[in-house]
Amino acid sequence: MRLPGDGHVHSEWSWDSGSDPASPGRMVRTCEQAVRVGLPAIVFTEHLDLEDTWRVDDGDLGPYAGALVGDDGIVHLPSFDLDGYLESIDRCRSAFPGLRILTGVEFGQPHLWGEAAATVLDTGAIDRVNGSLHMLPFGDDRTEPTTLYHHRPADEVMWAYLEEVPRMVAGSDAFAVFTHIDYAVRAWPTATAGPFDPRRFEEGFRAAMRAIAGSGRALEMNTRRLWSWVPQWWSEEGGRAVTFGSDAHVPEAVAAHFPEAVLMVESFGFRAGSRPEDPWTR
Repeated sequence: MRLPGDGHVHSEWSWDSGSDPASPGRMVRTCEQAVRVGLPAIVFTEHLDLEDTWRVDDGDLGPYAGALVGDDGIVHLPSFDLDGYLESIDRCRSAFPGLRILTGVEFGQPHLWGEAAATVLDTGAIDRVNGSLHMLPFGDDRTEPTTLYHHRPADEVMWAYLEEVPRMVAGSDAFAVFTHIDYAVRAWPTATAGPFDPRRFEEGFRAAMRAIAGSGRALEMNTRRLWSWVPQWWSEEGGRAVTFGSDAHVPEAVAAHFPEAVLMVESFGFRAGSRPEDPWTR
């Protein structure tokens, strides 16, 4: 099986990777892993997060971000070092000539931060922009579903997430791919809300997918967790293109579960593009 390119990968240039850009190496090791597993292309989509009101509860952040919480209880994210990132990309392209290496960002809440992101996006240096919805309103601040589940009923959080997707789509033309539409499911509080049942939120997911499809954008098949209902509902709601993304934050996770994901999307009529990094279309 010929693997597609991995369109969602992080390295030491993402603030949540647990690595220090001053001690490079993760991007190189990730390229080595990509070659080892036979991946033809990789897109390093580092986090472009511009939130300045991200409030969290104690214990909601892993060790990679815990140190970023100030005395005011707000997570203070570092700026994305575009120049350092591009230098690392150039070094890897020289070191791995047989691997197509593309630049990218995972742009969080693009409908809220378009103007602030212009210094990165308007350079023309970025090949792929993935759009992510990570945060929702939390009083006067914003936070992730992980924290919201502590303060609101689980169903309410899930519906709020799904209802924000069309607003994000309508509010930004900066991104080409909507990534991990199941993001709010990752932190679903099974202990208090029971197992997650997508059918309870089917119309919400379908409405979100219709908005993405209507904008002409691709939907990412995020392979952290494979759900057959994602490509099924996407195709039924008019979705024409998918990308594959491991969302890898460590080299070993690159292209994880790609063979299974390929078979899944093929069963719904999606086929490879002319280049390995191209979206699959139907």
